Amino acid sequence: MDYSPRIVFVTGLSGAGSSQAMKSFEDLGFYCIEHLPPAVLDAAVATLQRSQERDVAIALDVRGDGRLGDAGDAIDRIARTHATRVVFLDANDDVLVRRFSATRRRHPFAATGSVREAIAEDRRLLAPLRERADVVIDTTDLTHGALKDRIAASFLGDRPVPLGVTVVAFGFKYGVPVDLDLLFDVRFLRNPNYDPELAPKTGQDAEVARFIENDPSLAPFLDKVVDLIEFLVPHYLAEGKSHLTVGIGCTGGRHRSVYVAGALAQRLTKDERLAMSTETRDITEAT
Repeated sequence: MDYSPRIVFVTGLSGAGSSQAMKSFEDLGFYCIEHLPPAVLDAAVATLQRSQERDVAIALDVRGDGRLGDAGDAIDRIARTHATRVVFLDANDDVLVRRFSATRRRHPFAATGSVREAIAEDRRLLAPLRERADVVIDTTDLTHGALKDRIAASFLGDRPVPLGVTVVAFGFKYGVPVDLDLLFDVRFLRNPNYDPELAPKTGQDAEVARFIENDPSLAPFLDKVVDLIEFLVPHYLAEGKSHLTVGIGCTGGRHRSVYVAGALAQRLTKDERLAMSTETRDITEAT
């Protein structure tokens, strides 16, 4: 099969939100490349095609050598053989000035003049790219979540934006993961570690699974957790959240948490709004 990536070129004024836009594209499943010099674009696209990447967002380094024409020429070359679109990010001058002031970043064209003069020069040089853009997004009044929604509406069509959910099984004795959004303690379930035949095994083994499944508290617990997460999902998506990390903890992180994490992920996989994955952080730790 001949794979040809769909390529979105991300351009725009300095301070208008290019970095945040690229994060949004990444959250939406695009393979992202930032600060790519136009001179190496052809080689990069050839590599992407060999690796069979399907959706790609590329932020070209259009100011790197001061030759803006190179970016337009590079885009033209790729557009002859690939499906491409150009998005241009804009914002009003007052907002751009405030953003540079708040972040204390130096504008790329502010070497010899004020920030406002630098913005004016940026607009002048980028005018050809703005005119050829397929999508122009004014980020003046957009939150990060609203920008992501605008990008999703422009480049995903009717495809829903999934919420990435990672269920992490861990042992409390080794510490709680620092990046959890939700945490559930399953130490109330019967502990297979007290059975000499089950202790060396893990929650991925059938014998341990049967032991835990026989605990009458398991099914009601899973029902309540699934119900809670399904209640929260639309609210998270409405706020622009792209990833949810759910921690399932037991004492050692080898038996109960591993089984429950897998069972929870299996149930949630049926929800088309979610992109599920699991991690078993402490499964190899000694009991």
